[in-house]
Amino acid sequence: MLSAKLFNITTIFYMASTVAFFGYLAGRNRYVGLAGTLLAWCGFAIQGVATGLRWKESYAVGLGHIPLANLYESVVFFSWSIVLIFGIIDLKYKYRVIGAFVMPFALLGMTWAQLYLPTDISPLMPALQSNWLTYHVLTCFLGYAAFAVACGVSIMYLIKSRSESKATDAAGGLLAMFPPTKALDELNYKAIMVGFPLLTLGIITGAAWANYAWGTYWSWDPKETWSLIVWFIYAAFLHARFTKGWVGRRAAWLSVIGFAATIFCYLGVNLFLSGLHSYGSLN
Repeated sequence: MLSAKLFNITTIFYMASTVAFFGYLAGRNRYVGLAGTLLAWCGFAIQGVATGLRWKESYAVGLGHIPLANLYESVVFFSWSIVLIFGIIDLKYKYRVIGAFVMPFALLGMTWAQLYLPTDISPLMPALQSNWLTYHVLTCFLGYAAFAVACGVSIMYLIKSRSESKATDAAGGLLAMFPPTKALDELNYKAIMVGFPLLTLGIITGAAWANYAWGTYWSWDPKETWSLIVWFIYAAFLHARFTKGWVGRRAAWLSVIGFAATIFCYLGVNLFLSGLHSYGSLN
């Protein structure tokens, strides 16, 4: 299928973008950084076309559904969403070095999907045959992508703040490319402020979908439980920031922990725990 070939090309572009951003971090050449951004946007555009083609191909084989129905398609969309959120931040703030800490997430997702996940277009199981599929998956994965960007920014914060606290030479060398720690802390907060409402909408639409499919809004399925855990982690982040003034390293660590919980909610639950969402497994 043509879409599969385009997804492979997308992976190559994301790899080239990641390498360019690493080169930008090491060499401080602004043209290399610009190349990283352009490569990311090219991959993003090609992936968008590939997604549209896969949707069309699903109709050609008589299935006709949006390409968000299995693990392969969700991982591909997750990668696309990460590049979207990063691209918006890059356009607004011009901190291109962030790409060295965010684009690897998109690259890993695409590489794993292309090399290890079944790429066949499969029929929707009855529970998935609903418009709620689109609303639920779009909101959840855009939220997950914002959390991925927040995690990358938080890792940068932790590296730079540790270097500054020890007054090492690296703070004035390689890490001089990093945005100021205050700017990183603010970007972490803003990314989570984007992701949290999207995750909330994802949980609400998921509950509505569950009621449509299974006759109950909430059944404490492992996926539902872990979604709630992730929601509470980021709710705690925002609550601590608003009421306790949590900023800096504590906020960064909570962001990293939140994204680790997000990944387990998305992949760990699907792959290792059984439940109503077991259709998201490798099989």
